[in-house]
Amino acid sequence: MKRSLVLWLLAIVITLFSAIYQRLTGPTHPFRGSFLLDGRTISYKLPCAHIIGENHQVTLPAGSDSGEATIFFRRLNSNDEWSAQPMVSKQGRFVAELPEQPTGGKVQYYIEYTQNGQTQRLPAQGVVVSRFRYPVPAAVLIPHILVMFMAMLLSTRTGLEALKRGARLDRLVLWTLGLLFVGGMVLGPLVQHAAFGAYWTGLPFGTDLTDNKTLIALVVWLIAALHLRRPERVRAWVLGAAIITLIAFAIPHSVMGTEVNHLKEAAPFQK
Repeated sequence: MKRSLVLWLLAIVITLFSAIYQRLTGPTHPFRGSFLLDGRTISYKLPCAHIIGENHQVTLPAGSDSGEATIFFRRLNSNDEWSAQPMVSKQGRFVAELPEQPTGGKVQYYIEYTQNGQTQRLPAQGVVVSRFRYPVPAAVLIPHILVMFMAMLLSTRTGLEALKRGARLDRLVLWTLGLLFVGGMVLGPLVQHAAFGAYWTGLPFGTDLTDNKTLIALVVWLIAALHLRRPERVRAWVLGAAIITLIAFAIPHSVMGTEVNHLKEAAPFQK
C-alpha cells in the first residue's frame, strides 16, 4: 500500500513538472524581459496570444515621465512594411493596441523605448509574436484540460507500475488509453475547432505538433494495450509508451499550430 502511494505521489510530481514546463515554454506564453533605466531594472511582460473580440493591448512600464515608447508591428508570413505607432502614457504605463487579425493570424512586434536621447529596443534581439484565436467555451476547454492532465498522470503512473515484476497493468493501460482518446481525439478537436475553425491540423492534413504528439501517444498506448495478453513483452511496451508520452507532452503547446500565410492572399494589412 505504501509503495503504491509513493508511486502515485511520484507520478503526480512528474506530471505537474511536465505540465508546468510545457506551459512556461510554449509560444503563447507571455514574453518576459527587463531593461535598465537610470540604474534601475524595469521588468516587463508582452503578450503572445490574443482572443478575438477583445482589445489586444500591449503595455510597458513607463519607468519615467520623460520617456517615450513606440511599437513597431507587421503581420507574420507577409510582405508588410513595419508600421510604427506611438504608445500612449496612462497611469505610469505605456499602452498600445495591435490590430485584430483573423483566427490563426499572427502579428510580430517590438518596442523602442527612448529617454534622454538614448533608445532601447525591447526585446533587444528578435521580435515578439502574438497569435489570434477565437474564445473557447469553458464547457469544452476545462474538461479537455482535466482529461488530458489525467491521461498524462495515468500514463506516468502506468509506466512506473511497469517497472515492477508481476505488475498488473491491464486496468491502468486501458484507463490511460481511454483518457487519451477522450481528451485528445474527442475534446481536443472540439477545442481546436472553437479556437481556429478546424477540428484537426495534424497528420496528414498539417504539421500541428499538439495534434501530432497526441496521435503518437494514442498509437503507442494502443500498441501497448494490444500486448496485454503477452506478459513477456507488455512491461517493455508499457514503459516505452509512458516514456514516449512524457517526451511528447514535454513539447511546448501550440508549436507549429494553425497559422495564416498572408503571402498567399492579396488582402492589405488593416492598420
